[in-house]
Amino acid sequence: MMTLMRAPEFWRTPSISSALLAPISVLYSLAGAIRRQTTTPWRAPVPVICIGNLVAGGAGKTPVAMAIATIFQEFGKNVRFLSRGYGGTLPGPIRVDPDTHQARHVGDEPLLLAKIAPTWVSRERVFGAEAAIEDGAEVIVMDDGFQNPALEKTLSLVVVDGGYGFGNGRVIPAGPLREGLSRGLKRADAIILLGDDTAGAVECIQKHSPKTPIIRARLSAVSSAQRFVGEKILAFAGIGRPEKFFQTAREIGAAVIAERAFADHYNYTPDDLAVLAEEAAGMDAILLTTAKDFQRIPEDARSLVEVLDVVVEWREPDAVAALLSNAIKSS
Repeated sequence: MMTLMRAPEFWRTPSISSALLAPISVLYSLAGAIRRQTTTPWRAPVPVICIGNLVAGGAGKTPVAMAIATIFQEFGKNVRFLSRGYGGTLPGPIRVDPDTHQARHVGDEPLLLAKIAPTWVSRERVFGAEAAIEDGAEVIVMDDGFQNPALEKTLSLVVVDGGYGFGNGRVIPAGPLREGLSRGLKRADAIILLGDDTAGAVECIQKHSPKTPIIRARLSAVSSAQRFVGEKILAFAGIGRPEKFFQTAREIGAAVIAERAFADHYNYTPDDLAVLAEEAAGMDAILLTTAKDFQRIPEDARSLVEVLDVVVEWREPDAVAALLSNAIKSS
């Protein structure tokens, strides 16, 4: 079974490796700062809501983007998603068609988003926004793009994984941060903290940007996941934080007897699935993965795999609705 590199462990805590790479991080930060300072963003005639993060790897942006879009739909707004389409080959702008496009064309996340609302993929965000507006968008929800200055954001929400926080607090490649912590937090209109804060994220946010509001939420398995309670499970995932998925499977009462972690956005081959299925059969276990991973599984192997879907549960849903309503009114 093919294995790809994943985020290095030294990104989690300070280390000699991260200290040695710090000078390169300075250059990375400088390049990003120059790009933002020298770019004049295009202002769309409709609200643009950006769901981003500060760290490389999964923080839960896509489920949050889907939840945000659902609220706007409840307001009666025509929503269009906008994504870069990471992992896909089509530069766009192109509207995602789940019946014909595959993850290798448009990326795995846009295929999930397209189940909620029409989704546009474009490496050039402005072109994608223009196409979405022509397609009838009254609100654009961007999945990622917080560090991209080309498109002006009406509201920027930064998603933080409570179990990971900001890692060692250093910028790529010395750590997981896409930009300096203080600068990034101060540009955010609000922080969405997913799960219990076991990594000191709240303390860090209050230190660097005490005025930035924190919205608490969690990822919860959908009700249909109850069918996995008590079942033996071989869980596998190629997402930014595979351990989050494994823990969710345990929390619903599944007996996770084996875990297999792949690199983020890993493209599974038929041989990969054959090996996993044989291993699960030998354990008399169900082969279980995430909705995002399922998009990257060859179609003729999907019958071998079950999916554990998750949704965002807001601690204060009325406050979230008010925040989004104000964004519409102020645009």
